Amino acid sequence: MKALPYLLTAIALLFSAWRFSPCLIWLSLAACVVALYKLCLIRCRRFLISGEFIRVTTGILFKRTDQLEMFRIKDFIVTQSLLFQIFKLMDLTLITTDATSKICRLTGIPASDLLDTIRMRVQDARKNNAIWEIVD
Repeated sequence: MKALPYLLTAIALLFSAWRFSPCLIWLSLAACVVALYKLCLIRCRRFLISGEFIRVTTGILFKRTDQLEMFRIKDFIVTQSLLFQIFKLMDLTLITTDATSKICRLTGIPASDLLDTIRMRVQDARKNNAIWEIVD
């Protein structure tokens, strides 16, 4: 979904190059390369959600793995653009108290009851680790 605008731009440039000027073919090829790179980034992103943590692995050539403990999650935000609603996808943003990653984004995941599952696991992790929230 994130690569769709680049693919549409590449098709539009290719059509205009065919119709008006052959020089625009290079712009079309550049847009295709960018779209393929974005698509590879999306396909190389992995999420692992367990009872104790969420692990997000990203990267094509160099991998980065972020691990977030469940009891550190404070709030959830679910967003769905029109395109995501059509393809039944969602973006889930987790706001945390973690020092290294205050915000964890799970982008382009299938729309499901994942939010309820994470909420239950957060509550269980807080009970198991005896975490108490102090409200001002």
